[in-house]
Amino acid sequence: MSSFFRISLLFLLIFVFAQFSFGQGWLVNSTKAPVDLVAAYFTSSNKGWVAGDDGYLALTVNGGRTWDKYPLGTTETINEIYFRNDKNGYLVAGRKMFLTKDSGQTWQETKIFNQGDFKSLRPEFICIRFSDKKRGLVIGSLLNKNDEVVEALVMRTEDGGETWTRIVVPTKKELFHLEVNGNSHAWIVGDRGLIMASDDGGMTWKMQDSGVVRALFNVDFRNDNQGFAVGGGGTILRTEDGGNTWLKVTSPVIETLKRVNFSDDKNGWIVGHKGSILRSGDRGKTWVRQASGSGLDLYGLYMDKKYGWAVGAKGIMIGYQK
Repeated sequence: MSSFFRISLLFLLIFVFAQFSFGQGWLVNSTKAPVDLVAAYFTSSNKGWVAGDDGYLALTVNGGRTWDKYPLGTTETINEIYFRNDKNGYLVAGRKMFLTKDSGQTWQETKIFNQGDFKSLRPEFICIRFSDKKRGLVIGSLLNKNDEVVEALVMRTEDGGETWTRIVVPTKKELFHLEVNGNSHAWIVGDRGLIMASDDGGMTWKMQDSGVVRALFNVDFRNDNQGFAVGGGGTILRTEDGGNTWLKVTSPVIETLKRVNFSDDKNGWIVGHKGSILRSGDRGKTWVRQASGSGLDLYGLYMDKKYGWAVGAKGIMIGYQK
């Protein structure tokens, strides 16, 4: 065998290995929760939470090798886990919200609204974000007695969540996710291609043209300009001007996509139905499918530069290690 051929073969093997490795790194965790999981959040590679149906909340302190259930005392579905720093975290669970001030060692229910605020309608909260220790937003919908969405719901706090005020928004559509960047900019996505944006900390909102009619379930912004949204039918949207224009990105799947999360400006992941995991290494311009090891629907995602977790139906947890 000539030296040229050996060198060419070596480079070919390196290329093949690199391509193979790019799609690997996800491993189905041996532990499963007894319910569907919809949210995951980690404050370090070892410490994190997963949550979902029937008020289920579990903690790991060893990178997911073992999980301990926390007795939250509610049967409401936990739609989101969010920490604004290592100590202060929030759980959004139906009409309830829980907070921790000790890194999740204890959780206490906190009041968002008075029973008479919405008359006969029932609030369903789904997402929360804080721009600093005082100012935050929580979103959801108001449902009638038949569990039909009749109004969009956005509430704002300026005292760290002690009191909340409802904000008027230009839509009645169901809202699914909220993102903030800095003290001024925020975005909300929802049903039938809804995207709203605020440049005054959530006091006022304007509609943006998404160019799609599919539901959008998640939005992620890296800064005031670069953002992404995902939704039904494999929909992936991208903006480079804060949402003034949204462009549809070619998707390698047609399944519903539930979460998008970038660990840095270049590298992002998306999860969705039928075990879909997509990855981009070029600022979201192109996406490739990764092997998840499961065909179960994935609803929640948390990504860091070196690790990540996806969670979903039947309590599945899938860990990523770079």
